[in-house]
Amino acid sequence: MPRKRISGTVTGSTRTAVEVLLAEDVTELGKQGDIVRVKPGYARNYLLPQGFATVANEHNKRMVERHKQRLKDVEASRLRKLRELADAISKYSVTLEANANDEGHLYGSIGQSDISAALKAAGYEVLPEHVKLEGPLRELGMYTIQIQLHAKVQKEVKVWVVPAAAG
Repeated sequence: MPRKRISGTVTGSTRTAVEVLLAEDVTELGKQGDIVRVKPGYARNYLLPQGFATVANEHNKRMVERHKQRLKDVEASRLRKLRELADAISKYSVTLEANANDEGHLYGSIGQSDISAALKAAGYEVLPEHVKLEGPLRELGMYTIQIQLHAKVQKEVKVWVVPAAAG
């Protein structure tokens, strides 16, 4: 009785290589979505049973390409929104009140979280780690601060540190 070949299985001798589609990142083999060539035994005995890979048939390849395109579209949309936010932030100037002595030295300092809080109060979603300071602000004056929302999106914002009103 002839053996029936099940579609989607890995067959071949030990001297050939088969293509598998990685379902997860595999160290020293590739990242999720990559199509790699491996020995049939490695695919059959390790990658497929553990769920690290699937057979690289045309349907699976098309599905991966669609998924990659969707991820690209989502990232492009996210970058566009971040650029719009960065443009709006660059047109805004932050004014922070602080207690200072007669020479203009602050009793304390202004850091990333203070600038972030002021931007959030103005309606801009900026996290403290997006504010790039070389060090805390310790004097009254006007500063130009880098805001980096993404590796590809950065703008400058003006920060005014003024003396607190006497109350």
